[in-house]
Amino acid sequence: MSRKGLIYGAGAYLMWGFFPLYFKALQSVPALEIMVNRVVWSFLFLALVLLVLQEWPTWRRAIRQPRVFKIYVPAAFLLAANWLIYIYGINSGQVVETSLGYFINPLLSVALGVVFLGEALRPGQWAAIGLAGSAVLYLTLQYGSLPWIALALAFTFGIYGLLKKLAPLGALHGLSLETAILFLPGLAYLLYGASQGSNAFVSGSWTIMILLALSGVITAIPLLLFASAAHSIPLYMIGILQYIAPTCQLLLGVLVFQEPFTPARRVGFILIWAALALYSLEGYLYRRQNALSVAAS
Repeated sequence: MSRKGLIYGAGAYLMWGFFPLYFKALQSVPALEIMVNRVVWSFLFLALVLLVLQEWPTWRRAIRQPRVFKIYVPAAFLLAANWLIYIYGINSGQVVETSLGYFINPLLSVALGVVFLGEALRPGQWAAIGLAGSAVLYLTLQYGSLPWIALALAFTFGIYGLLKKLAPLGALHGLSLETAILFLPGLAYLLYGASQGSNAFVSGSWTIMILLALSGVITAIPLLLFASAAHSIPLYMIGILQYIAPTCQLLLGVLVFQEPFTPARRVGFILIWAALALYSLEGYLYRRQNALSVAAS
């Protein structure tokens, strides 16, 4: 296993885990405007990266493949929806619930693989998914409503991940295309806001302006780190590292932003963590058994 890949992977998930601090600093800006700025500045930054790496001609050829837009147009809008819900959740004081969404996501992704890709699950994996479902049901009954932010984040990112599994482009080229698809509508929205005097980038403070402009950089850097890590460390290690981000978000929500972590919510999280532990343990034992079988033969 590559030590550099492990560092890159952990760095990517740590950056994602501390995103709430960044977006909280933009709390005075509407969530939709933050999301649109993130799209526009991400594309501009990624276009610069493509030029510096001399990948622009390769990217232009790659996006001409016949099935590319059939996958990346819905992926782009799912990504935008995920970003919007995430930013809204953070800036409306629901960081803990956003973390729940990303704890649920790995198990939901497995379930989507069964439904849409016909993947078969082992009994231990079914048990983990069932336990996660019971956690969501428990939280719903306790609060009298669905934890919609958590579920919306899990479903938008889960279906986005499903589309990306079918996608022909790599991480850099794929995100560049997704943000390119959203760039012109996003730019039009910002220009209209500026003409009406309601664009925070134009009418806000220098701090707001800089933070909005840098949202593209802070979006792209962890993605590039993750893409590098994915090529040099095993998939199971990525599976372990992915829990860093929601753990950091949960700790920020409870310890920094002083959000309530009621007994009922603790029980729900414990059920989710138990499901993730069961899923991880089952996967480890399955890989170990396979390795022993190969060695014996």
